[in-house]
Amino acid sequence: MSRRVVITGAGVVSALGNSVDTFIENIKDGKNGISLIEGIDVGQNKVKLAAEVKDFDPKDFDIDGHKKKDKFVQYAMAAAKQAYESSGFEINDENRFRTGVVIGSGIGGLVTIQDTYAKYLEKGPRKVSSHFIPKAIINMASAHVSIKLGTRGVCTSSVTACATATDSIGSAFRLIKDGYQDAIFAGGCEASICELGVSGFEAMSALTVSQDVNRASIPFDKERSGFVMGEGAGVLLLESLESALARKANIICEIVGYGQTSDAYHITAPDPEGEGAKMSMLLALEEADVEPEKLAYINAHGTSTPMNDAIETKAIKKAFGDHAKNLCVSSTKSMTGHMLGAAGAIEALVCAYAVRDGFVPQTLNYKVADEECDLDYVGGATRYQEVPYAISNSLGFGGHNSSLLFKKYSEQVEIC
Repeated sequence: MSRRVVITGAGVVSALGNSVDTFIENIKDGKNGISLIEGIDVGQNKVKLAAEVKDFDPKDFDIDGHKKKDKFVQYAMAAAKQAYESSGFEINDENRFRTGVVIGSGIGGLVTIQDTYAKYLEKGPRKVSSHFIPKAIINMASAHVSIKLGTRGVCTSSVTACATATDSIGSAFRLIKDGYQDAIFAGGCEASICELGVSGFEAMSALTVSQDVNRASIPFDKERSGFVMGEGAGVLLLESLESALARKANIICEIVGYGQTSDAYHITAPDPEGEGAKMSMLLALEEADVEPEKLAYINAHGTSTPMNDAIETKAIKKAFGDHAKNLCVSSTKSMTGHMLGAAGAIEALVCAYAVRDGFVPQTLNYKVADEECDLDYVGGATRYQEVPYAISNSLGFGGHNSSLLFKKYSEQVEIC
């Protein structure tokens, strides 16, 4: 069995807003979600900036018992609620076991782990909460969404560092395409902007120490010096085309391909030749039987680290040859920061709406060209143009490379 898979709902929690309409408007307007860190004390850290979620109240999303849920779970539940309500999909006794949840996180309940250990050191083991373990473990994002919505199909979580959400969506895509499920809430969530999280990434020299919000997250710019941490969640409702058409759903776009590879090279550094990233893109195109020349836009992993951006550029050039110069390549991490395990979901959401609405988001604050990064990175402003196909790339620590291919929805099946 091979079925077409479409996106019919979406939800987001991010530094650029806690609703899809606000988020997409801010992406189109080139709003910067990066600011001085307010939620924690970074007085002893060199890193001073992050893309923190603002104005989030779990009560706004009908999240009960929120004190027993880590923020990464709360964000997932909020995004899933939005996806469910925006889709018009109804979960009932006839479809519960054909409706699933695949939501991952790169790190999970790091704040809970940090705070619980501090309490343990101060007051001893008797003060460790019975909620500690279920509050911290990664699969609780999917579990709580399933419990809240009443889904009883597949309920699982991907964990592949910064490729987590892309792999979650890719897994959901395949489960529906191959007939195992009819609808899945898929995406990623992260809430690791805490003292331990910032200090850990700072110790790796992964984060920029720039204090200029307009020159901190600058993917592909020659002056880039590291990424800026972000947080939040993105959840998409994936659905078989048959299911969507039967209920006359509003279809955002179609997912047609998914590629996944391993560098087998290093725990944090990407393969300098970019072969894994190249192959993940080509595999996504191959699954959809789409010629590379039909691709218009790549939402790059584009972290603003010196190594990633140069190697991802090399991978794109290897994958697309002469057509690479015709591609629009941008990184919305320039606006959202790097949302780690949630990044792929947020960027998939951007691609879905870019394909539907016909726009290419800019790489905000891209100014200084780098000879190693010589593609069209969409500097200056959002471009409004047709986007028949778009790819979203996610490249994670451990050598995980994942790519999703999105297509503008049409009732007609294209013959390649």
